[in-house]
Amino acid sequence: MQFQQPESVTRLLVEWGRGDQESLNQLLPLVNSELRRIARRHMRTESPGHTLQTTALVHEAYLRLVDRKQVNWQNRAQFFSLAARIMRHILVDYARGSRRQKRGGEDVFHLPLNEELVFSPAKSRALIALDEALDRLRELDSRKARVVELRYFGGMSVEETADVLQVSANTVIRDWRLAKVWLKRELKQAGVHAG
Repeated sequence: MQFQQPESVTRLLVEWGRGDQESLNQLLPLVNSELRRIARRHMRTESPGHTLQTTALVHEAYLRLVDRKQVNWQNRAQFFSLAARIMRHILVDYARGSRRQKRGGEDVFHLPLNEELVFSPAKSRALIALDEALDRLRELDSRKARVVELRYFGGMSVEETADVLQVSANTVIRDWRLAKVWLKRELKQAGVHAG
């Protein structure tokens, strides 16, 4: 993940957090390409006719980020981490809405647990199951849940994840491995095959 002008982004985030709206206007062009990269990662395997497009995902995430009040922004990594989490929630909300409309479907779903998110309406149950499993993991070990969010949904490297969480790269690698094993077991119990 390449962050553009990290000092400028961090400075503008801090100023925006203090209530400076002009900083927000200057921030958007600096973060737009990275927000689009994160959204493309989420939407990479979508069918061409899918109703939720990358641009819509970026806009919705941006609106939710701007709506946040009193955020104590510390750095650009924190911002992009939150953006990835918000995009995850948007996709889960979309999947839940899609499931309500379709009612039914296959009983067995496949969800790859690597750094690449695969999402489609046919896999909405799997995404919802992953979201619920992540909530349970967060209750047991919030850092491992954050590692999954940053790597799986945010597309961050081991080093970037370590930087955001302020831990060593080895800790991230260990947490990632353990979290994947735990999530695979949870998803299996929910009828989702995790690869």
